[in-house]
Amino acid sequence: MKKSKVSKLMSLVLVSVMVISGCNANVSKLSNVSGEGVYKIGISQLADHPALDDARKGFEDGLKELGINAEIDYQNAQGDIPTTVSISQKFVKDKVDLIYAIATPAAQSAKQATSDIPILFSAVTDPVKSEIVADWKNVGGNVTGTSDMAPTASQLKMFKEIDPNIKTIGILYNTSEANSEIQIEEVKKLAPAEGLEIVTVGVSNVNELPQAIDSLLNKIDAVYGLSDNLIASSVELVSKKLIDKKIISICAEETQVKGGLLVTNGLSYYELGKQTAKMAKEILVDKKNISTIPVGVAEKTVTTVNINTLEALELNSSLPLFKDAVNVGE
Repeated sequence: MKKSKVSKLMSLVLVSVMVISGCNANVSKLSNVSGEGVYKIGISQLADHPALDDARKGFEDGLKELGINAEIDYQNAQGDIPTTVSISQKFVKDKVDLIYAIATPAAQSAKQATSDIPILFSAVTDPVKSEIVADWKNVGGNVTGTSDMAPTASQLKMFKEIDPNIKTIGILYNTSEANSEIQIEEVKKLAPAEGLEIVTVGVSNVNELPQAIDSLLNKIDAVYGLSDNLIASSVELVSKKLIDKKIISICAEETQVKGGLLVTNGLSYYELGKQTAKMAKEILVDKKNISTIPVGVAEKTVTTVNINTLEALELNSSLPLFKDAVNVGE
């Protein structure tokens, strides 16, 4: 009789473990010694593409390097903005210690969901214009993070360094992405000083891209790639069409160069994620008030060139712009 009761008890324990394991399929633990308890961190990522993936990986690796014990609940909205709202609401219900929101819509949804839980963002170009924080330095409230604002002025100068005859620059963008509108505004403001005109073509989904690219290529001399989530997720399609037409491309960040665009002097989303992890330590471990932590920008930029694209476009690899660049795509 005793053995039977023990067996039943063991069965119940095993079932309970299986249920708990099933419910936490998206949860992982970062188990380094910090001298603190285990922190519950919810990661809300807008979509799958290399830049946002790098921001997440950099953040998680940064937590490990800083010795922070963290239980990570990673949720991906697969590009659906209403889903970012549901994800943030889930994190609030689960009473996580901190939310890490990757990309502007994810950060906006997190802010709407809670005014109490600390929220860090990354891959947000202008958090003030996106109404995520009150001010770059004096953020106010429970939200801060790192901006992926590109050094647009220096990037636009690169067109003439490659080919002085370039006059008209094309930009593809997602009409639903506020981040892209902000970047286009900045490009249009800076372009005249470089003797450049801007032509923009907007799309609302990936199915519109092939026709939009073909339409754009008939009007321009070169292409500038924004930090646009829709375009970034389709960068291989874009780069192939540009190479076929022998069109030079400069972009805002390195993952698009890895995807086939020509060159950038831009930030690393992986390093930006690690930079954001330092903020997490300040909030969780050092108990710093999040409202006093200014929005950060990339601490360094790197010139990166896709060597296969360079060769396909038959460009001069000895140009100063390319000589000291990091080569990818070999």
